[in-house]
Amino acid sequence: MEQGLRSDGNNPPSIDKTRVLDVKPLRCLAPVFPSPNGMSSVSTPQPSPFVCVPPTGPFPPGVAPFYPFVAPNESGRPGESSQQTPSGVPNQGGPFGFAQPISPVPLNSFRTPTTANGNSGRSRRAVDDDDYSNSQDQNDQFASGFSVHVNNVEDSGTGKKRGRPKKPRRAQQAEGSAPVEVDVEPLLTQLLTSFKLVDLDQVKKADGDKELVGRILLVFDLFRRRMTQIDESRDGSGSGRRPDLKASNMLMTKGVRTNQTKRIGNAPGIEVGDIFFFRMELCLVGLHAPTMAGIDYMSVKLTMDEEPLAVSIVSSGGYDDDGGDGDVLIYTGQGGVQRKDGQVFDQKLERGNLALEKSVHRANEVRVIRGVKDVAYPTGKIYIYDGLYKIQESWAEKNKVGCNVFKYKLLRVPGQPEAFKVWKSIQQWRDGVASRVGVILPDLTSGAESQPVCLVNDVDDEKGPAYFTYIPSLKYSKPYVMPRPSPSCHCVGGCQPGDSNCACIQSNGGFLPYSSLGVLLSYKTLIHECGSACSCPPNCRNRMSQGGPKARLEVFKTKNRGWGLRSWDPIRGGGFICEYAGEVIGAGNYSDDNYIFDATRIYAPLEAERDYNDESRKVPFPLVISAKNGGNISRFMNHSCSPNVYWQLVVRQSNNEATYHIAFFAIRHIPPMQELTFDYGMDKADHRRKKCLCGSLNCRGYFY
Repeated sequence: MEQGLRSDGNNPPSIDKTRVLDVKPLRCLAPVFPSPNGMSSVSTPQPSPFVCVPPTGPFPPGVAPFYPFVAPNESGRPGESSQQTPSGVPNQGGPFGFAQPISPVPLNSFRTPTTANGNSGRSRRAVDDDDYSNSQDQNDQFASGFSVHVNNVEDSGTGKKRGRPKKPRRAQQAEGSAPVEVDVEPLLTQLLTSFKLVDLDQVKKADGDKELVGRILLVFDLFRRRMTQIDESRDGSGSGRRPDLKASNMLMTKGVRTNQTKRIGNAPGIEVGDIFFFRMELCLVGLHAPTMAGIDYMSVKLTMDEEPLAVSIVSSGGYDDDGGDGDVLIYTGQGGVQRKDGQVFDQKLERGNLALEKSVHRANEVRVIRGVKDVAYPTGKIYIYDGLYKIQESWAEKNKVGCNVFKYKLLRVPGQPEAFKVWKSIQQWRDGVASRVGVILPDLTSGAESQPVCLVNDVDDEKGPAYFTYIPSLKYSKPYVMPRPSPSCHCVGGCQPGDSNCACIQSNGGFLPYSSLGVLLSYKTLIHECGSACSCPPNCRNRMSQGGPKARLEVFKTKNRGWGLRSWDPIRGGGFICEYAGEVIGAGNYSDDNYIFDATRIYAPLEAERDYNDESRKVPFPLVISAKNGGNISRFMNHSCSPNVYWQLVVRQSNNEATYHIAFFAIRHIPPMQELTFDYGMDKADHRRKKCLCGSLNCRGYFY
């Protein structure tokens, strides 16, 4: 381009810096305007003077409004043309050759936030306190009537979306196979009918009780788990879906919720220490109404004017909250944001912050829900109802990024059951900071299980149960012989949902019975697990009951029912606990019914805990197990007329042989240190009847 830039040999190029180059672009661009009315838009453009026109007009003759600045027509309905443009110029022709103007559609739409009773628009507190888990069964983004956007939240300061990008849905259906199509509406109707939740009256919607709260939460969880199973069968992974949001949306649409009346104090039917794995569960039972905001409040007329008072808060790590020692909470108000461009916005004394400030002076009680990390799924959270607190003081300070924020010091009301403190104590035991009081044996299993099971007595001086041999699995003298060989799967990497070539999935009706977290997704008469002849590895999802307990359990001495079983870990509804191990004996071949599991008894299952596609129910089965001389931790599980654990019959087949097993799963979410119990069933032999000491509201007074 310039002489002297060329170099020959080793001579460096010389540049004449005194010269000014006249460089022309390779291509010149000229403005192109819409063609006047009646002319072809593809004709050769004629020179025209350059005219600057504001995007909203006024427009000279022959120039139409330019998209997306087209003004809406007077009717507001697409396809109905107004007679005049905003500038008063007759509409000679729409932009881009259309005969009518195009009504503009914004690239991003924003909902107008509501301000009634604490259900305010999204704030920084709302985003951070609700960034709850997208665990295996927490993964669906439904365009429902709820303003719930967890993983794709718009920053209120910038309008930009932040959070993890959505993963594209992957279809893992086998070639030539069609996805399983299931209409979920009849499933929900079946559940609501079974649990008597159809057409709840207004009294129950306004004020609940423990029994109603339990039914609503159980229906939500059963329905959510079933939808998770269906979603996985459709696309192989269920990624990108949120069945928890869809389940709660459908329940609320049908009016299935309670404690809708806002109140100061405890919510009826919810006990201190109860846990929730999904934020929408808090909304369904009225513990914390807003789906996103961390502060809930109500308007109270205490003087001539109404003023807001806080009723509940969620503290889950979104802000610099200080959990203190379990009785003190330093809570940060909502709002305040640092944008990506460095601009800082202070919190304002309005909405939830104002309600907390008013509660300081009124000294009313506030429900506190603490969010902790879900160890089983690190991106998830578990919500713990920690009871009632009072706000002692408030102040303003600058946070780490320079925002002015409000701080509130809350003190726990004395005399309540321990909740969050229990979680802190367990963590100290794990970390070795504190010792578990009353430990007799650090591991009752002597290494037979992957998790140690300690033996604890902090009640009396008894040194342990009667001697027995610990065996982790069921012992058969000989397996059942099948009339014909059973099919085995060839899933080398493990059984995957939606794989129509998997023989084990087909034996289960086309669905995998377990989630990736070990949650039982639907209850059936019989679950087919992979057997020894299958090609899948030991950690296959369809071998859930074969790997031993997943939670950290302990055998402990109860006050009046001998030895019992409980967990250090929270257990999800449907979560696997353990199998009943022992020796298989003949039906009726026992005189001492201690440490006996008898499947020939009559069990009264929850009405909805059955397969929705058949007439299956829990019928007597000729399987009797004795754990008196040898067994595992399940032998210490006590009876309850209102149990939190449910047994499920599981079969493992190999060629023409089959072994049946009893696996225990959680009926509902079970908090740490709550005793694990199941219903021992009914027997016709009256001489085996014993006095029941379970203490539940539905206690029959006896058990077998």
